[in-house]
Amino acid sequence: MVEKGDFDKYLIERYNRQVKWYDEKSILNKKLADIFQISIIFLAAITPVLAALELKWPTIVSSSLIAAVSGIFRYCKFDELWHNYRTICETLRKEKNFYDFKMNDYEDANNPEKVFIERVEHFISQENTEWFSIVKKQKIEMT
Repeated sequence: MVEKGDFDKYLIERYNRQVKWYDEKSILNKKLADIFQISIIFLAAITPVLAALELKWPTIVSSSLIAAVSGIFRYCKFDELWHNYRTICETLRKEKNFYDFKMNDYEDANNPEKVFIERVEHFISQENTEWFSIVKKQKIEMT
């Protein structure tokens, strides 16, 4: 049986911090994904113009930047991380709503606080596993 004080402590020290962390990381990764994608689009659009104007060095620099920015974007996987972090953040928020309104698994639970903690930790563990698979895939792609 999870005591009320212990559950409140869990909400403050674990649950709320995790939701905040995933929310902030999803926002950051979305911004980075947008910056990199817009940069690639812009550089890809101006490179042929620079070439048509026979501007040798700006064309070389622009082409090199496209390669570098594309490579960094692919390596860092900002878009994939953004989606994963946003998904877990919203999953955790939804779970809290289920708990608050005694829906789904909480409707008939003898100890809804225990169920909540178990489910939240399961979701966080799943996300950590997903993150490790992204990092592992990154290393494989770079070799």
